[in-house]
Amino acid sequence: MYKEKTMKTTTMTLVTILAMTGTLFAGGGKAIAPVESVIAPIVEPIDPLPFYIGAGILATFIDRDPCSCGGGDIQDHRYGGVIRAGYDFNQYIGLEARGLKTFGNDVFSEVTHYGIYVKPQYHISPQSNIYGLLGYGKTKVDYTNGILSSQTDENSFAYGIGFEYDFGNDQSEGQYDRIFDGQGDQEKGWGMWVDFQHLLGNAGAKHTDLNVLTAGITYDF
Repeated sequence: MYKEKTMKTTTMTLVTILAMTGTLFAGGGKAIAPVESVIAPIVEPIDPLPFYIGAGILATFIDRDPCSCGGGDIQDHRYGGVIRAGYDFNQYIGLEARGLKTFGNDVFSEVTHYGIYVKPQYHISPQSNIYGLLGYGKTKVDYTNGILSSQTDENSFAYGIGFEYDFGNDQSEGQYDRIFDGQGDQEKGWGMWVDFQHLLGNAGAKHTDLNVLTAGITYDF
């Protein structure tokens, strides 16, 4: 009984070996190369923060009605600095806060402004977009001619229009968590902006019109 069971086991082993050998050397005795399974690499999605900051320079353009003593309109322009910080809700709308101030002391018109703006935007290329600014701000203009001084201090509606360009080289192939990331200025990295704003118009009895041109460097997180 034992011998019979041993023979059956040996016979099955030999059949298995012969079957495996026939598979490996099928087709003229040539070995068949094992099939390698190709595993696609897992791409980690990029999830940049929708925040950005920026700093730049500005030029102000002021047109004010003459004083009660007569004379023509008072016009002046100054230079200064601007900072901004924003949040992009999606590819079409964002929110931005900014502050600006002209440089120098004892100049004719010194401007300080703080405001917050809704920022509608539209991407015109993979690296650029145009945008608008619609918001509310506090604007103060200090006037002095070396002898007399006065001040305009107003909270008012302000608006503007601008252009942004992204310097980044996007290597992500679109692997972002949100579809609007990586478009226009919303790719992580450095960029630039330039815009024009109307900050003040017909403010109180002094009828001051204040416009500002800004440009600078921005960084998207």
